[in-house]
Amino acid sequence: MTDELARRIADLMPRAKADLAELVALPSVADPRQYPPENCRRAAEWVAAAFTEAGLRDVHLEETPDGSHAVVGHRPPPPGAPTVLLYAHYDVQPPLDDAAWTSPPFELTERDGRWYGRGTADCKGNIVMHLTALRALGDDLPVGLKLVVEGSEEQGTGGLEAYVPPHAGELHADALLVCDTGNAAVGVPTATTSLRGLANVVVTVSALGGDMHSGMFGGPAPDALAALIRVLDSLRDADGGTRIDGLDCTGTWVGAGYDEQQFRTDAGVLEGVRLTGSGTVADRLWARPAVTVLGIDCPPVVGSAAAIPATARARVSLRVPPGTDAGAARDALTAHLEAAAPWGVRIEVAPESTGSPFRAATGGPAYTALDKAMQEVYGRPMSFLGQGGSIPLCNVFAQAFPEAEIILMGVEEPRCLIHAPNESVDPAEIEHMANVEALFLRHYADSHRP
Repeated sequence: MTDELARRIADLMPRAKADLAELVALPSVADPRQYPPENCRRAAEWVAAAFTEAGLRDVHLEETPDGSHAVVGHRPPPPGAPTVLLYAHYDVQPPLDDAAWTSPPFELTERDGRWYGRGTADCKGNIVMHLTALRALGDDLPVGLKLVVEGSEEQGTGGLEAYVPPHAGELHADALLVCDTGNAAVGVPTATTSLRGLANVVVTVSALGGDMHSGMFGGPAPDALAALIRVLDSLRDADGGTRIDGLDCTGTWVGAGYDEQQFRTDAGVLEGVRLTGSGTVADRLWARPAVTVLGIDCPPVVGSAAAIPATARARVSLRVPPGTDAGAARDALTAHLEAAAPWGVRIEVAPESTGSPFRAATGGPAYTALDKAMQEVYGRPMSFLGQGGSIPLCNVFAQAFPEAEIILMGVEEPRCLIHAPNESVDPAEIEHMANVEALFLRHYADSHRP
């Protein structure tokens, strides 16, 4: 029976490619300042039609509080069977610099055995994974299903997070497949069990009433940009590791590791450049706070004048590991920045956004069923992985459904280059993870039979 399911999925891969090509061609960036909103609407309608054809019922669009549309639907369970919620998102990151793409970002292109295009992995590839698994099972669906496909995940505007609590009864499930992550590497079956939260702030330094001539006043007049640089430099130790007063920056990761050379390759670290911080790569990625300066407002090189900057500001992001409260981390970051201001310059730290970290409980029947499915498909036990990014929705799900098991999995892996130019997906991961999903639904149903 397992071999028959794998054959069905293999036979469905040309359709999976065609589906993904149609989805990628829809530039569903959920930012009306960059792309027309009707692109997202068309993508939502495509998703609704596809899941209706795949056997779900009452699949329709629901407007969420941020104005985006979530695709929701369901299929009732057979008697005594559990219900599984399937999650993905159809919105994508903007392509950034079109010139950096080897092929058009919104055109599926096959090259060197991979499928390229914005959203091929994050997260339209996971939508196609869901569809392929459901088509392979056909009418032999052993569990009940709930469906939520989000429309504004990449923008972080919180539409679905706000939608879930008042609709928890309609979305309730025994297990949730949050398919917006993936394997540690191609062919390495993995569930993500840890997500970092975040605390973003904007710090503004003011030193003068206005920009002043550097020849007449330079020397004794304080330079706001130089002060900002000192403030930002205080956030790191000599080895580049994050150091914020009041935060534990010494955590260790228990789970699958991350080979340092592989990380250098995945991250595109230039030859001769050292990694920052200490401890294992996994420690630094998944178990410790990590600070990043996302942007600085100051005079540009081209067009700058011989003047001392009166003000300068920066956007600072702090990734927060599980076990650390995101609000407390933001407060510690704010206090550290304020205390680091040199020369008595004025400093203002404005909070921007906060998201809590997440850690999954892995001891229930859903994880047992997933491990069995992954071993059958990949021939090796499932690994547990952390992820440096944040998915605030996981915490909303955990609060709304405290008894449910939450599983993060999918087709994304480091070579996908999600959010970057030349995003791609390995079609073998779509095929294998669709098989994992279909087998998981069967094994999970079996776990509820007397």
